[in-house]
Amino acid sequence: NQGVQGYLIITDRCDEAGSRVGDPWVTNLNLLWCQFLCSLLCVTQKDVSTLTQMLIGLAGYLTGYDGSFPFIKPGDKYEHHNYLGMRAFCAALGSCLPPFTFLIVLELSRSTPAAIIAASLLIFDTGCITLSQYILLDPILMFFIMGSVLCMVRFNTQRLRPFSFSWWFWLLLAGVCLSGSLGVKFVGLFVILLVGINTAFDLWRLLGDLSLSLVDFGKHLLARVFGLIMLPLFLYTTIFAVHFVVLNRSGPGDGFFSSSFQSRLIGNNLHNASMPEYLAYGSLITVKNLRIAGGYLHSHWHLYPEGVGAHQQVTAYLHKDYNNLWLVKRPDNSDDLTGPPELVHHGDIIRLEHRVRIRNLHSHFHEAPLTKNTCRSPVMALGWEQVEVTCSPYVKESPNTQWNIEDLINPKLPNISLSVLKPTFLEILWESHIVMIRGNSDLKPKDNEMNSKPWHWPINYQGLRFSGVNETEYRVYLLGNPVIWWLNLLSLALFVLMLTVASLAKQRGVKMEGMRKGKQHYIGGGMLLLGWLLHYLPFYIMSRILYYHHYFPAMLFSSMLTDSSIFKCSCFWAHITFIFYLFHPLSYGMRGPLAHDPASSMAGLRWMESWEF
Repeated sequence: NQGVQGYLIITDRCDEAGSRVGDPWVTNLNLLWCQFLCSLLCVTQKDVSTLTQMLIGLAGYLTGYDGSFPFIKPGDKYEHHNYLGMRAFCAALGSCLPPFTFLIVLELSRSTPAAIIAASLLIFDTGCITLSQYILLDPILMFFIMGSVLCMVRFNTQRLRPFSFSWWFWLLLAGVCLSGSLGVKFVGLFVILLVGINTAFDLWRLLGDLSLSLVDFGKHLLARVFGLIMLPLFLYTTIFAVHFVVLNRSGPGDGFFSSSFQSRLIGNNLHNASMPEYLAYGSLITVKNLRIAGGYLHSHWHLYPEGVGAHQQVTAYLHKDYNNLWLVKRPDNSDDLTGPPELVHHGDIIRLEHRVRIRNLHSHFHEAPLTKNTCRSPVMALGWEQVEVTCSPYVKESPNTQWNIEDLINPKLPNISLSVLKPTFLEILWESHIVMIRGNSDLKPKDNEMNSKPWHWPINYQGLRFSGVNETEYRVYLLGNPVIWWLNLLSLALFVLMLTVASLAKQRGVKMEGMRKGKQHYIGGGMLLLGWLLHYLPFYIMSRILYYHHYFPAMLFSSMLTDSSIFKCSCFWAHITFIFYLFHPLSYGMRGPLAHDPASSMAGLRWMESWEF
């Protein structure tokens, strides 16, 4: 590997499992179980890639990875850790993309040259190679996306043999791939939509077939509902069921989840815990917002900026911390701590005193820094990228305005078990998805990370630095083969132009040579164009931070759409392999001066100023 350093998007780890002292076989069994849990790399904290975690973790477990590498940030060296099994697993799935592409294009176009060219575009693309050789979500996601498309087109070819073994095989396998796509990342919804649109057109065609009885049509409909809806939902739910059973330990992201969710996590302070049933004055509490991923009522010594008031900041913090502790007091400070506890009743007015800073929680008639247009009497929150908390009498009751007591400490009150708080499977499934969606939408760029805009992607405007930042480090830079990407963009434009001309000619009754012969080409190309649009356009309306690698699923469709007629020139293969040879150091690593230095071996290849390799 010559110094190529580790890169992994999944960052959280699982806690180690315990073992019974003095029982060797139990100790060894627990050690193996610990290694498997740690190899899954993370608990259920705010990640969208449940299936990927388990697949990569299983690959690491089977190849000797012990789960001890922290995966803190890109560029950390693996040193003695056995990571090859995990990388080999991702590379194996990534290497399936060219064969899948060949089979899909061959089915759609009935042209072997077109299929070979489409597969070659992925083989010689530096971006696909870079993504496939590291421990990333992307090769697994693209594997399931392409698998779904391949099963869809193969199922379409079985329309003359309904309910045969091959018909059922491709239908059910499509359902399996769809569940895998969604289990890896929510982007899998786009290929589900593509398959759904194709299925809707197929059913519409069957409905118009007068030789088919309504009973037979009902059988077709039910078969597709089972294979493309019920089966994927069952498998997707099963993925999370296994996920919750295996990864059931506490981690640093517990605060993103509700108190009831945390009560099922081994190692969490709420697991098998007991505390008072009722609240009394003098109790020490933590207060959590009922909004999922809402955070704990929190304060710290930092003050608000000048003009807002020299007061201690109050925020909602998503992690457990001593600064989340509050003391429940009477508003007139007439608490009798020596007598029996006095319960707080519904409608009582209480005062909260910050346990660490010994300051009372209060509000002022100042505008909140972030929600100025909605709150006039705020308890303002600012700083450290925490959540703002405001106080307003005009806001209607909602989960945003409701809080629950999570920790309650009062030695004068009797305790009860919190086992009654444990949620059902459907409740934790729903909550985990809400947390993932909100965590995903709140993603912000890390240090030295390059975010981009969707219009950057098709033109290959800007790549993504994977490892290394200076000339002494081994650098890897994610950038697609520029010639391939620009040809793909040209092919998209030409196909849209050709489709428009053909549609106008058909509408005007003009007979064009080869139109009937090219009907299959337009149908298959239209499906690929739709796939490209579905995997690209939604990013324009996303509020989360976006990265260059988000375009690669769409790039697969644009590569398959690239028509062989564009490359009748015999020098095409020479050009495409030569460009790959020039840019291959981006994928396999490089040292020395950066490209903006004339002394760099890559200086002549910096065709755009935005390329930072």
